[in-house]
Amino acid sequence: MKILLSILFILGITAVNAQQTITSSIMHDGLQRSYILYIPASYSAGTDAPLVLNFHGYTSNATEQLFYGDFRPIADTAGFLLVHPEGTLDGSNQTYWNADWGGTVDDIGFTAALIDSLSAQYSINQDRVYSTGMSNGGFMSYTLACSLSDRIAAIASVTGSMNTGQSLNCNPQHPMPVMEIHGTADAVVPYTGNVNISPISSVLAYWVNNNVCDVTPIETAVPDLVLGDGCTATHFVYENGNSGVEVEHYRINLGGHTWPGAPVALGTTNYDISASEKIWEFFAQYDIYGKISANVEGLDAVTLHVYPNPAQSVIQLEGIDMQLGTTVEIQNSYGKTVAFFNQPQAELDVSKLPSGVYFLRVLNDNTIHSVKFMKQ
Repeated sequence: MKILLSILFILGITAVNAQQTITSSIMHDGLQRSYILYIPASYSAGTDAPLVLNFHGYTSNATEQLFYGDFRPIADTAGFLLVHPEGTLDGSNQTYWNADWGGTVDDIGFTAALIDSLSAQYSINQDRVYSTGMSNGGFMSYTLACSLSDRIAAIASVTGSMNTGQSLNCNPQHPMPVMEIHGTADAVVPYTGNVNISPISSVLAYWVNNNVCDVTPIETAVPDLVLGDGCTATHFVYENGNSGVEVEHYRINLGGHTWPGAPVALGTTNYDISASEKIWEFFAQYDIYGKISANVEGLDAVTLHVYPNPAQSVIQLEGIDMQLGTTVEIQNSYGKTVAFFNQPQAELDVSKLPSGVYFLRVLNDNTIHSVKFMKQ
């Protein structure tokens, strides 16, 4: 794995041009803690950008996670900052995150200090800080959801879980959007759990209950686009949580301890989805107050409607006044604006948009109203 990822690192150096990749460190609790920050070319000082924390797995490191669980092409179009923190060494001299795993290292405090340090240097939207990670990095994201929720808007875990009994001491301060991507044949972090690891079903049940979501999910079979990858995917969405929050799960049927869509297959890896794309599509819906369309002061989230949905050529907007000065923009799942309407009408032409999921944003009176729709 390390040889393959080293090759990816060498190749990747030549691919970064206008963007910046910065290796730096901060001092926390008497330890010099390092990280790798990726700044897309679209970043502009003075304009607040979302921040995504991407935690590596056990025995891995920030460099390997940067390339293996790669968000950089998405950051280039969506405009978020991307930081890859580096863990410390455990008693076996392996890099790890102290996600309630024992030891004296305060990785929760380090994460808070890192957010503060980056915020002092860059324009960061404090309402849109997200955490994701692979394996031990997924455990760390759940730990932050429990113990640093005042700084974290949403989390996603790939091949991670929660510790057995961790939910008993979990204290999220707001409804927490959670996505879990996990293979049923994961031999490292078993899907059904063990004495130390909670089953994925229990993890999902905890967050569904915490967020007061529907207990019965919407289940969709993901199209099996790559027949030779040895696995398939099923998507579960638990809707209607408080503040519009949802819990999502991609079950990778027969998938291993791997990152779907990774640039190299290190085991049974699903290529019907890209974990990085699905995670950002999930994150982009939320800030720390919940679903962005649901937390606008003075607007009930259900008053803005788009129909037909799914759409083919034309969509109708209902429930909002297209007053003077109103604009409408449509963003794709990467957060890139693909259509803009100045002084729009209630009917909009979307015939030229490729098929996919989009977010329509109506801006008026310095307020943003948002709704999701699908183009067929």
